[in-house]
Amino acid sequence: MTIQEIQNDIKDEFSMFDDWEERYQYMIDLGKTLPLIEPKYKTDDYIIKGCQSKVWVHADLIHDKIVFTADSDAIITKGIIAILIRVFSNQHPKHIIEANTDFIDDIGLKEHLSPTRANGLVSMIKQLKMYAIAYQTQLQ
Repeated sequence: MTIQEIQNDIKDEFSMFDDWEERYQYMIDLGKTLPLIEPKYKTDDYIIKGCQSKVWVHADLIHDKIVFTADSDAIITKGIIAILIRVFSNQHPKHIIEANTDFIDDIGLKEHLSPTRANGLVSMIKQLKMYAIAYQTQLQ
């Protein structure tokens, strides 16, 4: 699936819920399905700077596509990174770099987060794109 198709699926899924309490619960459930990072990557080198909670992300390039794994010490934050990894994992670095993240505004996520969590969300996106830039450079 393309990044846009995955984003559209997420928008459809979030539209099924009537209120944000249900959406938060859905995000918590998504966090439970997150491809977990290996313990050796749960170090300061893999922490996303700018997040209130601890969020670790690791990326591998496999057959010209980036595969992300992650974890967080907070359940909502774990759900947020799970959504982002669902969108960007198993995608070519170039597509990750070029992808917009308007779907976040479309589902109303940013406006329903505290300012510190919203900043963390931006930091997560930035870090995933930085991995993509690094791997895209290797592919050239």
